[in-house]
Amino acid sequence: MGRIIRLKARLVVRGFSQIYGIDYLDTYAPVVKLASIRILLTIAAIFGLEIHQINVVTVFLAGKLKKEIYMKQPEGYEMNGKDMVCRLIKSLYELKQAPQVWNQKIRQYLKFIGFN
Repeated sequence: MGRIIRLKARLVVRGFSQIYGIDYLDTYAPVVKLASIRILLTIAAIFGLEIHQINVVTVFLAGKLKKEIYMKQPEGYEMNGKDMVCRLIKSLYELKQAPQVWNQKIRQYLKFIGFN
């Protein structure tokens, strides 16, 4: 029989209940065009360059929120039968602002190390 080594959980925001204009304004994250990727791959092939890719698994947990955002506590965390709320300091999965917050963070870092 197998034994459970560790349990995992992911706290997810109920982003579907956010209202445009009240809870958020922008929900964008830039996406590269397929033609741009093809051009970069062609240039790398012509000049014999190596290409590296990264996948940041917890990407949406890294961004710090600028606005005050609150969420209801998950079930089972009520105190004395009262529903409490959590003030979010960093973004969570399913938060409408999460892609934008991550984009701002990575953009700031890339500028810091010299990219334009």
